[in-house]
Amino acid sequence: MNSLIPLVTRFPGQQIMVVGDVVLDEYVIGTAQRMSREAPVPVLELVERRFIAGGAANPAANLVRLGARVVQVAVIGDDNAGKQLRSALEGLGISEAGLKVCHGRPTTVKMRVLAQMGLRFPQQVARVDTITRDPVPAAAEDNLVSYIRQHGRAHGALLISDYHGGVLTLGVVQACLEQQAQGVLVTVDAQGNLDQYQRANLLKCNADDARAYLRARLTTHDDFAQAAQRLRVGLAVEALVITRGAEGATLATEAQVQHIPAPAVRDVYDTVGAGDTAIAVMTLARLCGASWEDAVQAANYASGIVIQHVGNYTPSLDELRQAISAG
Repeated sequence: MNSLIPLVTRFPGQQIMVVGDVVLDEYVIGTAQRMSREAPVPVLELVERRFIAGGAANPAANLVRLGARVVQVAVIGDDNAGKQLRSALEGLGISEAGLKVCHGRPTTVKMRVLAQMGLRFPQQVARVDTITRDPVPAAAEDNLVSYIRQHGRAHGALLISDYHGGVLTLGVVQACLEQQAQGVLVTVDAQGNLDQYQRANLLKCNADDARAYLRARLTTHDDFAQAAQRLRVGLAVEALVITRGAEGATLATEAQVQHIPAPAVRDVYDTVGAGDTAIAVMTLARLCGASWEDAVQAANYASGIVIQHVGNYTPSLDELRQAISAG
C-alpha cells in the first residue's frame, strides 16, 4: 500500500470534465411530534432544509474535494431548483461553464423527508422526485456536444456519470468517447446502461448491474471473475470493474482478472455515494499514472471512508492518506 501514498499526493491540480445527469438533492428534516389524525403517518415540525448537488455532481464534488479542477457538463432547468443547483456547484468550487439551461424542462430534484426522533440519526420517511427521463431536446444535445468537442481535449480525463436523466444521449456519449483520440482518459459509471459505453477506457458497474446485464447468478469470486472478463471483452473496454460492497471489487483487464478486497470497516452507517466516490478516485488515480489495480484499491479505501458517514460524504486527501496508512 505504500505506493498509494505518493499516488494520492499527485491528485491536486488534475483537470477533469464530468458529464452526466445532475440532481438537486433536497433534505427536509423535522422532529416527529405526534401521529397524524388524517393518516397513519408522523407529523413533522420543520427544523432544517438543505440543498446539495447530487447525481453526476457528486463524483464532481469528490474530485474537487481531492484537489482536482472540475467542470460540470449537464442540463438544468430555467427554474428555482436550477438556480439552487448552480449555487451549490459554485459553493463546492465546481466550474459551471458546461451547464446548459433547457427551457421547459425541470431541473431534477430528489426531495427526501427525514424525521428526527430522540438522539438517533434522522430517518427517511418519504421521497418525492421531480424528474423527466426523456432524452434532452435536440438543441440542448447540440449544445452539450459542441461544448464537449470544443473543451474536452483541455482535460486529462472525462468522467461520464449516468443517472438515467436523459442527458447522456447517443450523440453526447459519442462526443465523450471521441475525446480518447485526443489523449483524454474516458471513464464511465454506467449504472446499468452498459451497451452504449463500448470502447471506453474504464467501465464501472455494481454487482446487481452485472447480474442483470448477463442474466446470471453471480456469487463467488470465480463467478464475478468470469463475468467481469465477459463484460470487458463484449464491451471492448480497456478495464472493467464490478464493485461488490463489502466484498471489494473485481477488476478485468486484457492482462488478467483480479479480486481486490475492501478494507475492513467497523461501523457502516450509509452506503449512499460510495459508487460516485469510487469512480472519481479510479479516474484520478489512473490519470496520475496508477495501474488499474492501484486505482481500484485506492477507490476501495475512499469508499470505505464514505460508508462510515451519513449521506453523500466526500473524503478529503488527508482522510484518504490516513485510511491507506492504517490499512
